[in-house]
Amino acid sequence: MAGGKGLPLSPLAVPLPVLPPLAGLRLGTAAAGIRYQGRDDLMMMELAPGTAAAGVFTSNKCPGAPVDWCRSALRGGRARALVVNAGNANVFTGRAGVEATRATAEAAAALVGCEPTEVMLASTGVIGEALPHAKLTAALPALRGSLAADNWAAAARGIMTTDTFPKGATRTARIGGETVTITGIAKGSGMIAPDMATMLCFVATDAKLPAALLQSSLRRAVNASFNRTTVDSDTSTSDTVLLFATGQAQHPWVPLLSGSMLRDFQSALCDLLLDLALQVVRDGEGAQKLVRIEVTGAVSQRSAHRVAMAVANSPLVKTAIAGEDANWGRIVMAVGKAGEPADRDRLSVAVGGTWMAKDGGLVPGYDEGPVVAHMKGREINIAVDLDLGRGSATVWTCDLTHGYIDINGAYRS
Repeated sequence: MAGGKGLPLSPLAVPLPVLPPLAGLRLGTAAAGIRYQGRDDLMMMELAPGTAAAGVFTSNKCPGAPVDWCRSALRGGRARALVVNAGNANVFTGRAGVEATRATAEAAAALVGCEPTEVMLASTGVIGEALPHAKLTAALPALRGSLAADNWAAAARGIMTTDTFPKGATRTARIGGETVTITGIAKGSGMIAPDMATMLCFVATDAKLPAALLQSSLRRAVNASFNRTTVDSDTSTSDTVLLFATGQAQHPWVPLLSGSMLRDFQSALCDLLLDLALQVVRDGEGAQKLVRIEVTGAVSQRSAHRVAMAVANSPLVKTAIAGEDANWGRIVMAVGKAGEPADRDRLSVAVGGTWMAKDGGLVPGYDEGPVVAHMKGREINIAVDLDLGRGSATVWTCDLTHGYIDINGAYRS
């Protein structure tokens, strides 16, 4: 399956799992012709009355109009619909962008029978071009009439831009002895350094959870997943993660101070979002290798995370990985530039489980052969031990290839 630009399938692609229907939710897609021709580019989700909603958004200071709309709409803590378009990000479009969000929300609300502020919006694609919302709203009535509970796969494909494969995941969890389901889809390939959070993720559960509890659970899960990934260090203007709870499951009421009652749900949500986040990294534009970077021995968890991201975002490290070059000096460089406490003479670096550098120099008798063999694989593991404290962090990235330049150099053509 190729993305909006007809790109070849990523060698790191994973198959879309079976995503079962979820009580209280119907969804579907349509071809609105917003930018792409010959493919669906509009997705709609309708949610049961009373559905609670939560969201985490980009930290970019120039967000898109849909991000502003959702931030405001989520103050009510409820959602009845979601409308997403691909091909146009509705970013840096001024008054026209605001009008597009208002018109879209009003049109969807009229169809569903709710307030416009109960409609969540997201857009992805080219920045700086006015969204032709008349095409979008014209397609909504027929789209709404075709919504079905088993359209997750079509929805995952309908939100793609430069993605080369659709991304989805599903999990179950126990709340008060009853089973609940969590299912989600995501899109993203480039401009990925969420830091919230062009990356979108939409997750739904049949659990009955108040919006405030849903929000805290989502933020915790995003920090453990999307905020630990990077493709190119660029934080999109559109990053959005939305979580909906339709309330159709028959578990006991969950109080705001739920204690251990949501432990299994929180674990499942974190696992699902990490699965989706790694699918996004696997589909990094031009990526040939998935890279896991583990930092230990830092003075704090925060410091470890900053060091790990410095390594993950280094063009020199990423191009060395692309070239299958066991150049551990570039990793040392990236650690040192992170601006976090580090001691050259206590630093250790390993690739593929082989320690290359320790105590400020090359490991005596170091054999590069196993590292070279590891570098030729699709999944690369880098370990850094700072030997300064107990802080640790793991992040994921991909290599940087000529394909990234080819894709982004021709993105608007």
